[in-house]
Amino acid sequence: MAKKAVASLQKGEGRSFAKVIKMVKSPKTGAYIFQEEIVHNDKVKEYFTK
Repeated sequence: MAKKAVASLQKGEGRSFAKVIKMVKSPKTGAYIFQEEIVHNDKVKEYFTK
């Protein structure tokens, strides 16, 4: 699944997007989980400051 998402970012206007992965602590268990999203290049810093 990740290969398809990365491969689709290589074509055309997809180059203006980036796949970002953020580590977040779960409120229920206290364990860390990873959140993955595809975000526009201009919004990457805003994504990590949330």
